[in-house]
Order: sequence, then structure tokens, then C-alpha cells
Amino acid sequence: MAWDEWEQLKAEAAERQSTRMQLNQLPPDGGSGSSGNSKTSHGDLTVGQDDLAAIGDRAFALFDKLNSQGKVADASTGSAATDLKTQGFALGGALERVDQQWEKQLRSLIDACAHISNHMEFTGKVHQGDEYHIVGQVSSISTLDQGFDENPNNPEGR
Repeated sequence: MAWDEWEQLKAEAAERQSTRMQLNQLPPDGGSGSSGNSKTSHGDLTVGQDDLAAIGDRAFALFDKLNSQGKVADASTGSAATDLKTQGFALGGALERVDQQWEKQLRSLIDACAHISNHMEFTGKVHQGDEYHIVGQVSSISTLDQGFDENPNNPEGR
């Protein structure tokens, strides 16, 4: 039932997308890139620095929790698998395999959370550095322009 609803939503989205054309442009208000919480908008999606920071924080929290709590049953599962194998139960080997798969999947998830967290932090710093650079360049241009507007023979600048 949920799968049918998903397919229906995908079909409706595809219909909406095919019936319109969207040009990449600044919003009518002119847009702004000078604030620390600037937002990038394409269509209905909007993402700002605060949003990216929140994603990074949540990814780090999940990383931390998975690292500390994801292996809670590791020792008891390994012990149970060994005991079952020793007693001749095929279930012991199967339980050992499940434990290995759990460890492999847990490691993948922990690595993915670390990657997301680090990427969000790195992206924020890079864009903040770009923003400072751009503001510095623009402000130096306006200072330079003021120098051209000044006339030493005419203090009113004419």
C-alpha cells in the first residue's frame, strides 16, 4: 500500500515537472549572499547554513551513539554463537554470521555518519571563507571607487 502511494506521488511529481519550465535566476527581491545565514533556493527546496549545521550536528550525535551503543550485544552474541557451535548446533554458525554482518553494517553506518558530519562542517567553513573573501573584494572595490570620486581641487567631489 505504501509502495503504491510512493509510485503515485512520483508520477504526480513527474507530471508537474514536465509541464513547466524553470529558469535558474535570482528571486525577485534580488537575493542576498552577505548574511551568515544565507539561503540557497531552487524550486521549493531551501537550505541555509543553520540547516546544514543541524544536519552535521545530528549526524555527529548519531555517530557518537552508534559508536557507544551499537556494539552492546557484541560480546554476548559472540559467546552465544561459540557455545552453540561447540554444542553442535548449526544455529551457532548462523548467529556468528549475523554478528559479522551486523558489525559490517554498523561500521558502514558509523563511517557514513562521520562523513556527513565532517562534510557539513567542512562545507560551512569553506563557504564562510568564500563569503569573507567576496565581502573583502567588494568592500575594497567601493573604497577604490571613492578614491576616483574624490577631486583634490574640489572638496565637494565634483
